[in-house]
Amino acid sequence: MIHCDPITGACLLPEQDKPVVPVPPAKRSGWAVHYVGDPMCSWCWGISPTVGEVAAFCAAAGIEFLVTVGGLRAGGGDPWNEKFKAFLRTEWNHIAEVTGQPFGCTLLDLPQFDYDTEPACRAVAAIKLLQARDSLDASTVLKFFSAVQRKFYVEGEDPKATDFYRDICAGLGLDFDIFHSLFESAEARQAVRQEFVRCRQWGVRSFPTLLLEQGQDVTPLAVGFVTTEQVIAKLRQAITAAG
Repeated sequence: MIHCDPITGACLLPEQDKPVVPVPPAKRSGWAVHYVGDPMCSWCWGISPTVGEVAAFCAAAGIEFLVTVGGLRAGGGDPWNEKFKAFLRTEWNHIAEVTGQPFGCTLLDLPQFDYDTEPACRAVAAIKLLQARDSLDASTVLKFFSAVQRKFYVEGEDPKATDFYRDICAGLGLDFDIFHSLFESAEARQAVRQEFVRCRQWGVRSFPTLLLEQGQDVTPLAVGFVTTEQVIAKLRQAITAAG
């Protein structure tokens, strides 16, 4: 079962039963902030406004802001029973109280649901491929990620259904047919697997996590629920320390 820590505001990754094959690091000049999460991670939805504000701060400060999906529950596996649904309801109510983020909870009335987060993560990976190929605006990936979160948590729709993404693509001015083709492709499946590996290479074990990349060093900036002010204060400290 997904384990979420109500104190730190983080959802923990399950242990891996296979060795991680390293993914070569990207060559990047300058600084970058990496947001590592999962569109179906409840605390990632809780921290969504903070992530958006940190991304805006980075854009204004000339710091690259990047999204990496980590696969909280890739492949699903949790039985959709009263115990699991009660756990989710308790978590979502708690996160709503702490963060003020809305949760619809209609999903919990479904007789059956597979909480597999791989398709939602793959959808984000597909948008990242489109962004690189078509030079989309840098904010597109996070906007897509956030739209998936809202449609899942507030509207109770299923991200495993391809049509789930139709109005999200329309809202961002993206061609749904092109997205659909890429979403179902081997290229996107490989890309999302690489995202999962990169997350673990960085030592990320819970979501949401924000990392700061400086040169060859990638260090934690924030793990779990944090405020915008806390994250930006740490960023400013790092900028000042670097001179």
